[in-house]
Amino acid sequence: MYKLFIPLVVALTLLSCRKDNFNTSKDAIVQFSADTLFFDTVFVSTGSVTQAVKIINGNDQKLRLSDVKLMGGSGSYFAINIDGSAGPQQQNLELEAGDSLYVFVAVTIKPGAANLPFVVDDSIQVSFNGVSRYIQLQAWGQNAHFLRNAVIGGNVVWDNALPYVILGGLRVDTTAHLTIQQGCRIYSHADAPLLVDGTLEVSGGKDTVNRVVFQSDRLDDPYRDFPGSWPGIYFRQSSTNNKLQYTTIRNAYQAVVVVGPPAGGFPQLSMEECIIDNSYDAGIAGTGASIQASNCLISNCGKNIVLDDGGSYQFLHCTAASYSNELIAHTQPVLSVSNYILQGSATLTNDLTADFINCIFWGNNGNVDNEVQVSRQGTTAFHVGFSNCDWKVKSTPGDVTVANMIANADPMFDSVNNTRRIYNFHLKAESPLIDKGLGTAVSLDLDGNSRPVGLPDLGCYERH
Repeated sequence: MYKLFIPLVVALTLLSCRKDNFNTSKDAIVQFSADTLFFDTVFVSTGSVTQAVKIINGNDQKLRLSDVKLMGGSGSYFAINIDGSAGPQQQNLELEAGDSLYVFVAVTIKPGAANLPFVVDDSIQVSFNGVSRYIQLQAWGQNAHFLRNAVIGGNVVWDNALPYVILGGLRVDTTAHLTIQQGCRIYSHADAPLLVDGTLEVSGGKDTVNRVVFQSDRLDDPYRDFPGSWPGIYFRQSSTNNKLQYTTIRNAYQAVVVVGPPAGGFPQLSMEECIIDNSYDAGIAGTGASIQASNCLISNCGKNIVLDDGGSYQFLHCTAASYSNELIAHTQPVLSVSNYILQGSATLTNDLTADFINCIFWGNNGNVDNEVQVSRQGTTAFHVGFSNCDWKVKSTPGDVTVANMIANADPMFDSVNNTRRIYNFHLKAESPLIDKGLGTAVSLDLDGNSRPVGLPDLGCYERH
């Protein structure tokens, strides 16, 4: 027993020493949780969210990192924090066998003269046992116009030379006229609504690059797809002669809100060839307002279109469609129309005129039986008409006039994939909505393509 015990003690001692010793091989296993950290568009002076990368000792012995440093040093656009200590460099860091440490990385793009997007690169060098490995850092940066708690006065024109970033909110004054030219990009912070008391005129172009886009300033994953990332555009009662053309509005809380009664004539807001997508609450909300919309797509919002407290509305060739997905559950009708509003215990009613022609009202993967809901209170003037529309309804709404309606016919959209968040609302060739429309003065579709002289298709897209 005595002779056997000594070798066992020696073996255990040697094993213990082996684990306590440092791995000095150039072939030591060092792993990174990511080889490259990429920061999407980062606006000048606002910085970005912080990302992290993990350095892992994949050996059964301790490992000494002789150097972890940001190659660009203190002058880099990037800044790092290494295992709780601010960079740009830390030396002689010890990692136990199988252990790891975190390097946190942030980037701030400083103002520059370039108007076009530019790439900012750097790297983190990790050195051990006489060898070095690198973690690449890359950010797309872009100079921009920054507006914080700003008020637009007079006649102002925005061009597309630089994007506009709104912080804290922007208001178009009562007597002001803001014109936004094609290709302009507007990015709003979470606390930044666009309030219109005067006139907003958005003149986008049909090509994707020429559309005017409103969206959140969070462009990093996963936040870039989150609904409710910024408040939205609010046309208040004093606003007049507003127009949105070839405009895309994404990821707002309430994308477009129009409050009446209007100070001017009909329409208070005209919308042509617009896309409203992924709003947490309403895509379009009208309260006693006047809105005229044609060739508009309102998709995957908590409430696609909500019109209450009366008003004057006309929707031609519009598609309102929602599908439950991981971001928004489809629990509300895609169209809700009423002539009243509740204020405390009181019910206030107003005159209502609303016409919907050649439209699609569709929803799926939710618990909504009637995608169109119409409600009436009191004895004020009331007209809600539907002509040549496809709607998903279990029962026809009351107090409406209808003509040539198609009920519960699957529009057969080109492609819908909730898992991959693919939504293409063009119609397939075999769609039952082809050539089922009523001839109107709308000669183009949402893509800017011509509609036929004869019977058009339903919805915002014409099948060609």
